[in-house]
Amino acid sequence: MAVNLSAPQAQDLHPVPGVRIGVAEAGVRKAQRKDLTVFLLDEGSAVGGVFTQNRFCAAPVQVCREHLARGDIRALVINTGNANAGTGEDGLVRARATCIALARKLNLAPEQVLPFSTGVIMEPLPLERIVAGLPAALDDAQPGHWLRAAEGIMTTDTLPKAFSRQVQLGGKTVTVTGISKGAGMIRPNMATMLGFLATDACVDAALLQPLALELAEGSFNRVTVDGDTSTNDSFVVIATNQAGHAPVRSLDSSEGQALRAAMMEVARLLAQAIVRDGEGATKFITVRVEGGRSAAECRQVAYAIAHSPLVKTAFFASDPNLGRILAAVGYAGIADLDQAGIDLFLDEVHVAEKGGRRPDYREEDGQRVMKKSEITVRVVLGRGSAADTVWTCDFSHDYVTINADYRS
Repeated sequence: MAVNLSAPQAQDLHPVPGVRIGVAEAGVRKAQRKDLTVFLLDEGSAVGGVFTQNRFCAAPVQVCREHLARGDIRALVINTGNANAGTGEDGLVRARATCIALARKLNLAPEQVLPFSTGVIMEPLPLERIVAGLPAALDDAQPGHWLRAAEGIMTTDTLPKAFSRQVQLGGKTVTVTGISKGAGMIRPNMATMLGFLATDACVDAALLQPLALELAEGSFNRVTVDGDTSTNDSFVVIATNQAGHAPVRSLDSSEGQALRAAMMEVARLLAQAIVRDGEGATKFITVRVEGGRSAAECRQVAYAIAHSPLVKTAFFASDPNLGRILAAVGYAGIADLDQAGIDLFLDEVHVAEKGGRRPDYREEDGQRVMKKSEITVRVVLGRGSAADTVWTCDFSHDYVTINADYRS
């Protein structure tokens, strides 16, 4: 069960003018399951995207990168059940054929379509089922189908993930709505996740790619479930330019900062929802590292903690075996780290100071915190003023069960 995460309600998700979404059951892997989604973007929309850093990237990721470089994206097509990864040249042919099929129905060029796939790796993409399902997805296209889309991109997720916010820009109400999926193979750079974030804000097209990178860096690149980087990670940012205010030409302007803050809030909620719904997760854990010489150094330590199976299983058991956290700090790779400068906190409980157990720390206090469903681990390195934060979850018996049974 997801950790303090509820299913979104359709009425809470604001439609984004310029975006229509259709969902169909194409039988990609299983019958009677929403597994094919199309996004239709009005002319004048701008798109940016961030993709996996796994060198063994899926065919749709390769095609997306090619098409985004050309610009003028007008449609997205997403299938679940099959990742079209590890499929060689045949996978590329099928990804491109999917774009061609949708483009023909919309009177577009194939390069104006972005394909996305998620699911089982190293199986041929069932192209004929996807193509056959496109008419139903197109017939279903409506501005208010964000919840249906969140359901249609799920794999091992237990809940759909979708959030929406509105902000005032230039006297106009601007909408930001997004969806994501992901529950396992989650770590930065990015994860086996898909994320789609749209706004009707008027934004200079040149800002979309740097904005997508910044949003990913502050959200999806700050989460980890199991430390595995997937083959299909994709995060797409869309601006339809229909809100009617003066265009945002700088993200550092007052309007740019307001828009960026609203979009970052939604992106972080989506990223954190993935951790809250991590496979078998029972606890949501914030790892905050302070007192580093750089933010990168703090992230390095935070991820050493967040990726540690020993730390994560201790959290599942509510076992305050906190030497595991200090050990992870020590092997994070900071060669000149002085253990005598390190302090460790669990929520408000001061566990260790100057590299050793705090004299007044009591294990029952640590266990009280470890039993909570939401926990903050705070490490102070004592070597600078930088800080950074990542979000993770525990490892449970169910994580193994889910991944052992995934293909069945």
